[in-house]
Amino acid sequence: MQTIDNYNFAGKKAIVRVDFNVPLDENGKITDDTRIRGALPTLKKILADGGSVIIMSHMGKPKKNPDMKFSLSQIVDAVSERLGVPVKFAPDCMKADEAAANLKSGEALLLENLRFYAEEEGKPRGEFASDEEKAAAKAALKPVQKEFAKHLASYADCYVNDAFGTAHRKHASTAIIADYFDTDNKMLGYLMEKEVKAVDSVMKDIKRPFTAIMGGSKVSTKIGIIENLMDKVDNLILCGGMAFTFAKAQGGKIGNSLVEDDKLDLALEIIAKAKEKGVNLVLGSDCIAGNNFANDTETKVCSDFDIPEGWMGLDAGPDTREDFKKAIKGAKTILWNGPAGVFEFDNFAAGSKVIAETIAEATAEGAFSLIGGGDSVACINKFGMADKVSYISTGGGALLEAIEGKVLPGVAAITGEK
Repeated sequence: MQTIDNYNFAGKKAIVRVDFNVPLDENGKITDDTRIRGALPTLKKILADGGSVIIMSHMGKPKKNPDMKFSLSQIVDAVSERLGVPVKFAPDCMKADEAAANLKSGEALLLENLRFYAEEEGKPRGEFASDEEKAAAKAALKPVQKEFAKHLASYADCYVNDAFGTAHRKHASTAIIADYFDTDNKMLGYLMEKEVKAVDSVMKDIKRPFTAIMGGSKVSTKIGIIENLMDKVDNLILCGGMAFTFAKAQGGKIGNSLVEDDKLDLALEIIAKAKEKGVNLVLGSDCIAGNNFANDTETKVCSDFDIPEGWMGLDAGPDTREDFKKAIKGAKTILWNGPAGVFEFDNFAAGSKVIAETIAEATAEGAFSLIGGGDSVACINKFGMADKVSYISTGGGALLEAIEGKVLPGVAAITGEK
């Protein structure tokens, strides 16, 4: 497999898929440039070699072409400033032939939002009278999607995928385009390489004990991940809103706490499976409950199994935090996805902060810690501990699917993994 370090981009045009789906304020100004900064090492390597770069990305979920609210023209100046060269802009990603052909060594071109074209995602737009009609429209779009990818490929001599955040989607620019480059002229970018290596460190090169922390509101969204982790972890912490589904499944009274009533049997199955496999399943025993969903609500410590009517669990309680610490301390591999409570409210952030602090301590003692999923990343940043863990993933859905054991199309298109 070709690598970006081994490739000489001198005199070559490289088309690079990045994830510049950055948040903008009401004036179109970037509020967090993390994703742009993440792509800079790859883009700068190409330019330093004497190559030129054609940068492509999506932004948001536009439903028409064009939808200027999602135009990448809004970020051209910011990308130019961070990249250190003036970035040209192609206002239509399908009409950039001349702009790409005229690029000289050391120059950069940013294409307009790929998702202005339905062909990028391969999903038909508009209203359909039936599922059959929608399926037919999707089937008709497939060959057009290939032509879309082929046209993008025609702009360049080589292809680099550096967008881990979209690697779980088989879109034109993230996977299909790779078919139009031979093995020697397609590769992963630096960010993608780091992401793949981080996931492999957690899932394939496990140093024990291995502790995984899965938080969030619904067990249903994490079931595939939980099942895959059962065969790998020594300790599994399940926290956040999903904890109350487990409590109710075991006969607990959970008041107005979040619950998935149709997943009670599933919760019991997970408890039984953990016991069968010898996994230390940490569900917690108490919580900080509030009688309103607000930061300034009245609070009290409750057993997870005895929350009064009208009250809801909003954070892990003091005993549960101690259970978390015991399961994390001494671990050599740690994975964290999802908070322990409504961390956005300062009064209900303590449980998540304890997790972050204990992971940081374990990392300082030699553990490999991978933090991923939007809320966990927001947590670690809120607590100012981003530099105290081993790796923070840029991919939400991509990371979760990788942890679930799925092959990511954006990676497989380069590596040939099945």
